[in-house]
Amino acid sequence: MKKSRFAGLTLSAALMLSGVVMMPADFGGQVTAEAAKPGNPAAFDQKVISRIDADRIYADVHHLSETIGPRVAGTAEEREAAALIRERLESYGYEVEVQEFSIPDTMTGHLATSNGDEVEASFPSGSAETPEEGLTAPLYDAGLGSPAEFTAEAEGKIALISRGGFAFREKIDNAAAAGAVGVIIYDNSEASGPPNMSIGEDAPLPVAGIKKVSGEALLEDVVSTGGTVTLKVDAITGQTSQNIIATRAPKHVSNPDIVHVSAHFDSVPLAPGASDNATGTATALEIARVLKSYPIDKEVRFAFVGAEEIGLVGSAHYVSTLTEDEVSRSIGNFNMDMVGTAWENATAIFMNTLDGQPNAVTEAALAAQDRIGTPSELILYQRGASDHVNFHEAGIPAVNFIRREPGTAALEPYYHTPQDTIEHVSKERLKEAGDLVGSALYSVIRKN
Repeated sequence: MKKSRFAGLTLSAALMLSGVVMMPADFGGQVTAEAAKPGNPAAFDQKVISRIDADRIYADVHHLSETIGPRVAGTAEEREAAALIRERLESYGYEVEVQEFSIPDTMTGHLATSNGDEVEASFPSGSAETPEEGLTAPLYDAGLGSPAEFTAEAEGKIALISRGGFAFREKIDNAAAAGAVGVIIYDNSEASGPPNMSIGEDAPLPVAGIKKVSGEALLEDVVSTGGTVTLKVDAITGQTSQNIIATRAPKHVSNPDIVHVSAHFDSVPLAPGASDNATGTATALEIARVLKSYPIDKEVRFAFVGAEEIGLVGSAHYVSTLTEDEVSRSIGNFNMDMVGTAWENATAIFMNTLDGQPNAVTEAALAAQDRIGTPSELILYQRGASDHVNFHEAGIPAVNFIRREPGTAALEPYYHTPQDTIEHVSKERLKEAGDLVGSALYSVIRKN
């Protein structure tokens, strides 16, 4: 990991070890008159937090999730979101680049019982396709899908498997090894929509995901009666997604250090994606607006990336375009994902790093929290599963800022469901995220 070149940071990284938490006593969104005197770092924070506008952020979340709606990678809705982001950043005066890239095939299909009842289903990227007419076969109850739960009776049938216990792909591979011809995985919680599964590339069988209630109904109405289902899975090929990259370089500085701010704007199928991740997108847009003209001595790049939900594809493409020199000059990545949920249990802002260790970005955030007094605890946590992964793997100190429940690290119950709507987004938490990340970012890039 790179040695920190962030200036003016006073908190020791040692405070962060083992998930140490900091909770200021109060928060009013303002700093004291004493703290705001010229020369005090808090005076620079005030230039940010006095201008971060929660109503602006909320309006963008509303437009992305309610007006545009689900922004699945490769769709017209994702392109509409990208166009909005590009237009906004150009209006702020940034140099804007559009990066178009290919994405894996998108899967579509349907699932129906032998009596003609349609079953709501999702079809993960990486699934095998069925014949054009579909695949009609009896169901085999494979429990959790462990090798011991498959017998010779599974051969030639579609395995019906419960979520849980181990990875989706392992369940699929076990079914293939037992001679099954397809897989249907039903959820193990009362989610309102089918699970959106990550199964990797080139699965050996066609795969569908369904709700828990649908799986239980198939067990009762089809498995127990020896009935059949028809599974049809097709690939939509040749699709593309895009990244919108906005750059602001300092004046009269040769080969400046680079700081990357990232957020993904796509969503999973059926989910309006208000929290995940219109909140991160809208907050990053607001920070870009606030910092569009303040004096800086480092280069800042706002990377709004597509196709995160199908495997961090957009951020992988962006990082791959960085030259060796650009990577060597990159000193941090502030990634925002699900920063504004109103779920009452998500009282903490988690700072996820891929290795679970503090870095220059976590230090900057802790120092900003100490100065401006944000109300939420900050928790260092080891976790990937967002775009900070690709920055970290390139050797760039990276943090994903995300709201979770302390102790359990649980995400909101609306995650990846049709209920991920604007009603579950908090203006106050959007403001807090904008203040925290905006102040931390400005402390790093501002001209001293």
